Amino acid sequence: MDQEVSSVDDLSTRDRVAESILENGPSTATSLASRLGLTPAAVRRHLEHLVEQGLVESHEERIRGQRRRGRPARVFALTAAGRDTFAHSYDDLAAEALRFLRATGGDTAVMDFARHRLADFRNRYERLLSGVPVEEQASVLAKALTDDGFAASASSTPLGEQICQHHCPVAHVAEEFPQLCEAETEVFADLLGSHVQRLATIAHGDGVCTTHLPRATQTTSTVSHHEGESP
Repeated sequence: MDQEVSSVDDLSTRDRVAESILENGPSTATSLASRLGLTPAAVRRHLEHLVEQGLVESHEERIRGQRRRGRPARVFALTAAGRDTFAHSYDDLAAEALRFLRATGGDTAVMDFARHRLADFRNRYERLLSGVPVEEQASVLAKALTDDGFAASASSTPLGEQICQHHCPVAHVAEEFPQLCEAETEVFADLLGSHVQRLATIAHGDGVCTTHLPRATQTTSTVSHHEGESP
């Protein structure tokens, strides 16, 4: 009986480890331990199981600036199979409906639908961003995206802000229909009143969807899209 309880506890903690990676992006064992209130050794044990199951993969941490002594820490990220363990909303039905729409109305009809789908998002986000200082808009938008299931975060870089979406409920559909991503990128640019650029997407095989928001001093008249990108 005790062994059964221990096994259930392990699975529960393992789920928490995977969910923390989903919500926060690629993470080291130390950062996971800190977030979850566990020891690094315990986290590494669960990560080993997740790697063996093909749900998590690891690589050496990329060091910016001067390299520290010793071996770089290992960073753990969800694989496509790992993301599949989290809910995807009616993927097969949605893809079938969009195929029918494309067959009867062409790619233009699919793009019209993609824009229509985001109309409610855009209206809600526009209200949330109203009156928010420019330097805080990325964080506010990331919080709104998280509330809508995209597990997003915002960070600053020397060239501007970045929004990372660590989960995409429609990633599988977006692999076939990149219009879903193109419409989302348009919404971001419209809401922020500036050029934005997709650097990576889950649907394109990347670990996260990353959107770059250049600083106000960097202006351009176009919106850049990543081929095969995902919302």
